[in-house]
Amino acid sequence: MAERPRADSAPPAAPEAGSSREYRGGELGLFARASNWKDYVARTCAPFLRGHVLEVGAGLGASTHRLVYGEHVREWTALEPDPELFAVLEPAARELALRSGLPVHARRGVLADLPKDPCFDAILYLDVLEHIADDRGELAGAARRLAPGGHLVVLAPAHGALFSAFDVQVGHHRRYDKRSLRALGPAGATLVALRYLDSVGLLASLANRVLLRRALPTAGQIAVWDGLMIPASRVLDRVSFGVLGKSILAVWTR
Repeated sequence: MAERPRADSAPPAAPEAGSSREYRGGELGLFARASNWKDYVARTCAPFLRGHVLEVGAGLGASTHRLVYGEHVREWTALEPDPELFAVLEPAARELALRSGLPVHARRGVLADLPKDPCFDAILYLDVLEHIADDRGELAGAARRLAPGGHLVVLAPAHGALFSAFDVQVGHHRRYDKRSLRALGPAGATLVALRYLDSVGLLASLANRVLLRRALPTAGQIAVWDGLMIPASRVLDRVSFGVLGKSILAVWTR
């Protein structure tokens, strides 16, 4: 029997997502309509996004549409290596630039394709870092491209014990907890936020891991999670101070 990827380390045979030009996960379309979740993420990340923002692994641009309207955002670069996703992202970025009145650029590639000069005021990884084999090296490279005072924002799936068929299906190398994500902090960067999000959704993830064992959730399950669980999580996360959740947020400043 083939050994599945460990939740806390990269599987030996897996391709390095940070340099791959193609993405084989099938979850982006399913989660694109999760408007409550994306609004929650946008509100949570907004205080750390200002000036020229780089979004690494922007995918279809579904999150970009909500994040770009942040009060202090002045320019946005959406970076995506996969050619099929980029074909959707590029016209979406042009349309978003017209609607927002801001420079919004779609660029095909990975972080290593960009100049190493610090030129971004914020760099954002939304459900991307877990796809990258060398996550430590990726964040170190991101920190070098941050202007002084800039923020490095990471949102990722939480808890290695929840590593499931879904994670394997969409190409995750690992899930994170506070200890493992804190340990990735780049040299010269200070951790300013570390918390879990979506405490109610944690129950759904646990049920999928133990009971359903589905490689991908159904559209109906996504609708229930986004429509009922996320509003409840927004309340519970606040009163529980982010100690539980199926996702984890970390923010460093240079």
